[in-house]
Amino acid sequence: MALLILLFVYTGTSKLLDFATFKFALSRTPLVGTQAPVVAWILPLTEFAIALLLFFPRSRKLGLWASLLIMIVFTGYLTYMIYFTPARPCNCGGVLKQMTWKQHLVFNIFFTLLALAGIWLSRRRQSTATKNEQLEQPVFT
Repeated sequence: MALLILLFVYTGTSKLLDFATFKFALSRTPLVGTQAPVVAWILPLTEFAIALLLFFPRSRKLGLWASLLIMIVFTGYLTYMIYFTPARPCNCGGVLKQMTWKQHLVFNIFFTLLALAGIWLSRRRQSTATKNEQLEQPVFT
């Protein structure tokens, strides 16, 4: 959980700290292009929102599903760029900018699997709690 929160806060912050470069790189990508001004704001704000959802126990399950969804989208984007786009402008910030595209793909797959594991563990924990509640019910009422 903490790794996902750290990831989304870090990536959202790095995009906003170098906003002009991020927006320009987005404008050069074939999938975003003219929508770059809007997408440049939506992505970091979405990452911050997901981090907040993950932080609070009541919204954690939704945060895990949102994490999984956004990581699938990011991973799909990277895969598309690697295999179908010859010119690949990097619109990542911070440490992620230092990775190759394939390293970044592996990084994203790891965090996608981490979100999936979080969903699986929360379901398992919820199932165990339900079973325990049923066992604690009095036999005679």
